Amino acid sequence: MDDETMDETSGETWDQTWDAVVVGGGAAGLSAALTLGRARRRVLVVDAGEPRNRYAAHVHGVLGHDGTAPADLVAHGRAEVAAYGVVVRAGRVDRVEPAGPEAADELLVHLGSEVVQARALVVATGITDVLPEVPGLAERWGASVLHCPYCHGWEVRGRRLGVLLTSPASLHQAQLLRQWSDDVTVLSAAVEPLEEETARRLRSRGVRLVSEPVVEVLGDGPDLSGVRTAAGEVIGLDALFTAGRPLPHDALLDGLDLAREDGPFGSVLAVDATGRTSHDRVWAVGNVVQPMATVPVVSGAGAMTGAFVNAVLVEEEFDVAEAATQRVTTHWEDWYAGSAPLWSGRVNATTADVVSTLPIGEVLDLGCGEGGDAVWLAEQGWQVTAVDVSATAVARGAAGAEQRGVAERIDWHAHDLASWRTERAFDLVTASFLHSDVELPRAEILRRAAGRLRPGGHLLVVSHVFESAADIPPWASAHLDQQDHHDHQHAHDAPDQEGRYVSPMPELLLPDEEVAALDLDPADWAVELCEVRPREATGPDGVQRAVVKDGVVLLRRR
Repeated sequence: MDDETMDETSGETWDQTWDAVVVGGGAAGLSAALTLGRARRRVLVVDAGEPRNRYAAHVHGVLGHDGTAPADLVAHGRAEVAAYGVVVRAGRVDRVEPAGPEAADELLVHLGSEVVQARALVVATGITDVLPEVPGLAERWGASVLHCPYCHGWEVRGRRLGVLLTSPASLHQAQLLRQWSDDVTVLSAAVEPLEEETARRLRSRGVRLVSEPVVEVLGDGPDLSGVRTAAGEVIGLDALFTAGRPLPHDALLDGLDLAREDGPFGSVLAVDATGRTSHDRVWAVGNVVQPMATVPVVSGAGAMTGAFVNAVLVEEEFDVAEAATQRVTTHWEDWYAGSAPLWSGRVNATTADVVSTLPIGEVLDLGCGEGGDAVWLAEQGWQVTAVDVSATAVARGAAGAEQRGVAERIDWHAHDLASWRTERAFDLVTASFLHSDVELPRAEILRRAAGRLRPGGHLLVVSHVFESAADIPPWASAHLDQQDHHDHQHAHDAPDQEGRYVSPMPELLLPDEEVAALDLDPADWAVELCEVRPREATGPDGVQRAVVKDGVVLLRRR
């Protein structure tokens, strides 16, 4: 399928990867989706449009919605989740499978010929009630043939009620119905012979027992008038309660070989208290695992499951971020600690040209490396905060500041840029050659730093630019096949000041692409420079010379 598809019901676009896909758009599924949507998760709900309670005229026992039509409750729920960006799509999930070793943290969710990817799956597909094969019964299901005293008992209170037993578990239903009426008849053929103690207990409260099988349900249209037994007896009734055999809609998960458990109503998926199955990324909630749960019960369970799914994703994201931070820190610290000092004491020429036009104040130097720019800024009168991931590089920068007599004007920080925070405000933020071959959330780092600028302050981003192969100097070309990529700390004073040049970095942006990636609100930011500047550079042998290009972006906070 295409990477992006139009949702056929909402008109919104949706792409292949979601934080969570919820299968089933009833009370349980929409409750899970609502919780996840409010947690700012990207959620897709796939709904086949066949809720278990579609045969009923109203839902009851739902606080704030008692007596609401099932379709109206779903429509209201859909409107609520849509307000949080949840996409609801009509359809049916055929199967689910692991995404494979390249995306071990995702699942593939098949919707006919289409496939979407999900970090988590919530199955809330419900059940089908397989009813006793008695003529006249299925036609009145949800009207005068009912299943739940808590859902429908009040509406038929005080009337002639029958209970058609289907298993020993349904004896509990027979006892419950006595609370709603004094006139209760239990049709017990399916569980005969009844134990004498059970029969005596039911009779003690005036419950009538009929052991003959029921062969027909009688009535006019949806209204029930009674049942006929195999012996020909007609028993007058106003409503008949029965428990169909629950058939869970969980075949879509067959390919995952999930654990199951046998309960009083048959085999269901085994889940823990949060709804999690034996697969770490699959949850099941609602009637698909709790066949007898009512609408408010499955709504609460869905909300709880949604919260636990979000919590699992949050933990995972922290794990990934921590590992990425460790990779960046280790990579560049090893590089600096394993090399001789690169300190030249010279500022990057392009950075100096632009900064020289700005009023002096407080500056944040992101990715300061060994401090060439930071020391120069301090010498011009700026109060400098300098941050780099490598403790070795920062220590060398601080030593250089001491030698040049500006140590008191620079506050040094050795910290991963992705997680570094400050409450200070600045007049200028500089980021010279902030590139890395180890994953770095560059745009996020720059946006966060830009948020610390005072009104009128500037964000200056200077980057390597290779508009064509001709822009790559000869001494760099030899390294390309070796993928000898280094980050901004290495390239900070290179090539013409440190005698080294590094290969093109991944995801090098042209200035206009840089501005687009930053995605800062034009109402709050003015673009003062967005250009490519050529400059002369010297190769590592001190002899070769070439013209290299710097991308320059200067933004001013309004």
